[in-house]
Amino acid sequence: MADLRSEFLGIKSPNPFWLASAPPTDKEYNVRRAFEAGWGGVVWKTLGLDPACVNVNGPRYGGVWGPDRRLIGFNNIELITDRPLEVNLREIKSVKRDYPDRALVVSLMVPCDEESWRTILPMVEETGADGIELNFGCPHGMSERGMGSAVGQVPDYIEMVARWCKANTRMPVIVKLTPNITDIRYPARAAKAGGADAVSLINTVSSITSVDLDSFSPEPSIDGKGSHGGYCGPAVKPIALNMVAEIARDPETHGLPLSGIGGIETWRDAAEFMALGAGNVQVCTAAMTYGFRIVQEMISGLQNWMDEKGHANLDSFVGRAVPNVTDWQYLNLNYVTKARINQDLCIKCGRCHIACEDTSHQAITSMVDGKRHFEVIDKECVGCNLCVNVCPVESCITMEPLAVGAMDKRTGQVVPETYANWTTHPNNPGRVQAAE
Repeated sequence: MADLRSEFLGIKSPNPFWLASAPPTDKEYNVRRAFEAGWGGVVWKTLGLDPACVNVNGPRYGGVWGPDRRLIGFNNIELITDRPLEVNLREIKSVKRDYPDRALVVSLMVPCDEESWRTILPMVEETGADGIELNFGCPHGMSERGMGSAVGQVPDYIEMVARWCKANTRMPVIVKLTPNITDIRYPARAAKAGGADAVSLINTVSSITSVDLDSFSPEPSIDGKGSHGGYCGPAVKPIALNMVAEIARDPETHGLPLSGIGGIETWRDAAEFMALGAGNVQVCTAAMTYGFRIVQEMISGLQNWMDEKGHANLDSFVGRAVPNVTDWQYLNLNYVTKARINQDLCIKCGRCHIACEDTSHQAITSMVDGKRHFEVIDKECVGCNLCVNVCPVESCITMEPLAVGAMDKRTGQVVPETYANWTTHPNNPGRVQAAE
């Protein structure tokens, strides 16, 4: 069997699946249940100096659902822990003592002055925790107080606080980044400049998920009023993957360890983050939706895939996709594909035709010899794959690559050497096309 053991910043865990700092890691009871279920590590819900905050005693979560009622987006307005610091620290120490083989990292958020950090760091270190994660990402509640994403959006502050922490603790320092910024590379560079050992991303996306059209209050509604919250769940995965990839391929942050967060619900999600450079992954919404035992599916799924593909350990595929992430200008403009419809699988719904006819390239028939029939018109097909994405039947429509100069057996046409002799992009002469 493939070896799922993970070592991140010297922190060892039996697998790369950690629970992110969030409601599931708020107390000893939860964390013990998580470890018994098989999680490799946790990041304890964010601690602050007493009194850290007071949470609302009402709805804290909002949702976005698919047609099958599957939760695809999750919004929360909960703040950091509202439990006393001393209680949290005592519980952290107890859990780490009883589960020495599991990773236990503590998330922290205190005011942006060195004395506050100098005060809390020794307290956490005394628990035996494996590391700290600086919460520079929370987009609601705490950010209005000059913490959370208010720090994460200012690279100078990130560098400054990371430097304070490295000067005042022996523990590895992870900086958790906010996605509520134009270019994620700048805060990552600042974290590295400040001496941070790693970054984790993404934290939640600032959002309002819905509005009650009777009370006209954003949801979740607290006595007729609502606030922006943090958006997470499967819907944010594409944003998170892109940001992880941007840091992984940035020459200025090359080699900076990454912990991937954002919409991870399956082993495949985790493998994709790790292929883009994440050394491990953190999960929250999936656990809140399906319970802690979902990790067993993640473990078995990842292990089976690794066995099938010949990956003996995690290092054999971490970062493997990074060299294949490039800028648009370096894409191969000679690459040609055509859509192909499997008539045996086609259910004649016509979604491919109407999508292509109304919004794309009029490249799919609707009738042949007076009968309902859907087939690709090769000379009109530009290979955009819209039809693949709207088709309700998996693998019914596929994209077939055609070599330049090759004969298309179905049409008898030769695939044109579209841009083979260009040294610049035909629609932008100032942009040089990458040579093979």
